[in-house]
Amino acid sequence: MDEKYLKLLAKEYPTIGSVASEMVNLSAIRSLPKGTEYFFSDLHGEYEAFLHMLKSASGIIKKKIDLVLGKTVANAERENLANLIYYPDKEIKLLSGKNLITDEWKRLTIYRLILVCEAVSAKYTRSRVRKCVPKDLVYILDELLNVTDDVNKDFYYDEIINTIIDTEIAENFIISLCRLIQSLAVDKLHIIGDIYDRGPRADIIMDELMSVHDVDIQWGNHDISWIGAASGNYALIANVIRIAMRYNNFDILEDGYGLNLRALAVFAGEAYKDDACALYYPNTLDDNIYDPVDTGLVAKMHKAITVIQLKLEGQLMEKHPEWEMQHRSLFGKVNFSDFTLEMDGKVYSLKDHYFPTVDKEHPLALSDGENELMSVLANSFLHSEKLQEHIKFLLVKGSMYHVCNGNLLFHGCIPMDGNGELQSVNIGGSSYSGKKLLDKLDSIVNRAYFLYENTAEKEYACDFMWYLWCGPKSPLYGKDKMAFFERYCIDDKELHKERYNDYYVFSESVDVCSRILGMFGLDEKKGHIINGHVPVKIKNGESPVKAEGRLFVIDGGISKAYQKATGIAGYTLIYDSHSLSLAEHKPFIFGESEHTPKIRLVEKLESRANISDTDKGQELLEKINDLRELLKAYKSGRIKEQ
Repeated sequence: MDEKYLKLLAKEYPTIGSVASEMVNLSAIRSLPKGTEYFFSDLHGEYEAFLHMLKSASGIIKKKIDLVLGKTVANAERENLANLIYYPDKEIKLLSGKNLITDEWKRLTIYRLILVCEAVSAKYTRSRVRKCVPKDLVYILDELLNVTDDVNKDFYYDEIINTIIDTEIAENFIISLCRLIQSLAVDKLHIIGDIYDRGPRADIIMDELMSVHDVDIQWGNHDISWIGAASGNYALIANVIRIAMRYNNFDILEDGYGLNLRALAVFAGEAYKDDACALYYPNTLDDNIYDPVDTGLVAKMHKAITVIQLKLEGQLMEKHPEWEMQHRSLFGKVNFSDFTLEMDGKVYSLKDHYFPTVDKEHPLALSDGENELMSVLANSFLHSEKLQEHIKFLLVKGSMYHVCNGNLLFHGCIPMDGNGELQSVNIGGSSYSGKKLLDKLDSIVNRAYFLYENTAEKEYACDFMWYLWCGPKSPLYGKDKMAFFERYCIDDKELHKERYNDYYVFSESVDVCSRILGMFGLDEKKGHIINGHVPVKIKNGESPVKAEGRLFVIDGGISKAYQKATGIAGYTLIYDSHSLSLAEHKPFIFGESEHTPKIRLVEKLESRANISDTDKGQELLEKINDLRELLKAYKSGRIKEQ
């Protein structure tokens, strides 16, 4: 082994004793059961539902409560304890207001929480548990969780709990215990894309994800839209705002990210003052709390940004003929003298005939007012500290795909043609497909954001972000077209249809899934592909488990916009040391207690998985081997102890 590396390692472990101690410690960790992994997809801004899923560990905490207390505590009390663990601050405030917090309640609650915490923390080292506890409570909790003398256990518990109550720290102690249980229940969190859009507050979800100790994100096309907007892509800035206008989501833009929409309101109010904009009234799924806006003005703003987006997208399609999308630049092909469009030999009349900012000779050109507006909006996006903080986190923790513990995670698809062969995408004059395509796109996304100088490379990467949002061969979009223009402008539902990439047919084949797993270096017989993006319509008999268990599609409709189609309110895939399970969620209504999902086993492991069976276990083994080499170097005298 390289002596320079060993000398660096020796700075951290300066003696034979410290090396041996760490080797024993790492070996012990490898023998522990693997932690529980949780897989979520397509959160779409539904922060209340997601936070509840996270705080409740998708129903696993309630299962632990039932396991530990089921024979001695009534179900109603177990439900109350579960709600306390999920929302300790709110529940304690509620109980205090009703004068229900007595010393006896404190004593009983602490005792029950300790039992639940013991069950949740059983697979972790004491060191790992201590890291999750506030410093001033570490000693107390460590003692309570690790009493081994059964004879004196009850007496020991009583003495400590009585002291906690006498010193008036019981309520803070209970809150800390609840948060510890939440933290330990979720060992690793995977987000399979589409955190943003439709729902009200993706920014709150991002704040929560930034507090999770181990999280990774596989980008969805909606996430890419926000990354592109934060990188300065005008078409995606317009897209982000348009979707917010469509669902009347002002809170995320103005309260969440401090984006100034006054310029858009002023421009829309003037440009469309003679237009009722009836076709652009928002689809309100959630009320704005901080920034209520008159729906008539929202409709005008919605139309103004939609027209701008149609122009900007047309410009990108004309600028990049290699994308083979010029035929989709439909706004530029409209005859604005009679408001018609000819497509495939048929003439269609536009639903809307009022476009005061369009130059008939140059329909894709922004007006002076639109140019000025986009400059103001772009400046607001680029200088929003909160937005930029979230996008950097999304890039640092995110990627086009992720390989973890034998599973392949990506949001959308591996583009395929009608014969089941990999589709190639032209990027900078070269063709990429399969894994090489995803690796190349990962690089482009990072360049679009992190390259600061306005070079040709930066411009190309920023432009390509729009293709990733909606391009026909984008692995994040996975459809032949985005019928944006048709849905807004033409009253013909046949034109609104979007055909999914052939991946979604072929991926239901065991052979195809095996081929994809092999492409990413995974076990073709034991590995799994985990996707989101396509809502599983369980009410129509569809299943999230496909290809004989090789493929999981876990977009079950957390977003309210999809729940009528899916019949449920989202899935969580749960991978613990014993099995893979699916939690099927009910629509979330805050304050209702019956939110425990239906959990079903989908795959039982042959034997209990330990950390040694995971990627983390392999990393620890490599470190043990490095330490073994350092130990030899100390003993041979090649390197001196400090």
